[in-house]
Amino acid sequence: MAYAHQNFIAVLFISFTFMSTSFSQSILGISPQLLDLFAINRVFRHRKIPNDDALYCDSWRFTVETNNAGLWSMIPQRCIFFVQDYTTGDRYSSDSAAVADLSLAFANTVNVSNDGMDAWVFDIDETLLSNLPYYVEHGFGSQIFDEIAFDKWVNEANAPAIPASLKLYKELQQRGFTIFLLTGRIENQRNKTERNMVHAGYSNWERLILRGPSDKGKLATQYKSEKRKELEDEGYRIRGNSGDQWSDLTGFSVAERSFKLPNPMYYIA
Repeated sequence: MAYAHQNFIAVLFISFTFMSTSFSQSILGISPQLLDLFAINRVFRHRKIPNDDALYCDSWRFTVETNNAGLWSMIPQRCIFFVQDYTTGDRYSSDSAAVADLSLAFANTVNVSNDGMDAWVFDIDETLLSNLPYYVEHGFGSQIFDEIAFDKWVNEANAPAIPASLKLYKELQQRGFTIFLLTGRIENQRNKTERNMVHAGYSNWERLILRGPSDKGKLATQYKSEKRKELEDEGYRIRGNSGDQWSDLTGFSVAERSFKLPNPMYYIA
């Protein structure tokens, strides 16, 4: 997701002290070095979630994903461990795969022309790439968002692919869609972002669109709507759009179909 400081609302969702090794290898392909960071789990096991909290927090997550919650800044205190279990377990992987499957089902209904103008737009952070390794080292978002530290992480270009998204990306290319990457990352991160994308398995996108000087201070909804409109003005037909934030998908010049990936950790306007 775009991490422009003025738009980012970090949400604390788990204390590093209670980290669990329940991260699904199917989500990120976690390295042995990263698994060492979870060793504290051998001493501490996070508490069992009370049934009442589990029910409440599952409903809360539903309101977030459907955007009924609107602008929000913090997860409920009682939901910290629920969000931990969701984001680090098989449920997140399953939900991401379900979104990818539905996206592909729609793509299969599109009569893709030979003119190269049938487009699919992807966000990057928490849509194609996961920043979980960064959050492992920064309290899983329980710390105030540190733009300098996050930019340093971006420049390392080591964010892994979200497997379901990588599979969808390749399937869309095989079907003839032209792929655009539309991110809130800034222009001076272009080279590192391209290197990370290639390292994670992505290739052959048509254009990587990043925030330039004229986009500074714009809400993500406005910025991304403007960029989609520019593509449409060039003659592209935006058939699909994938993102983890509603601000990736809504506004004006929206895609024929938009698909939201799960993200109960933070909200970007």
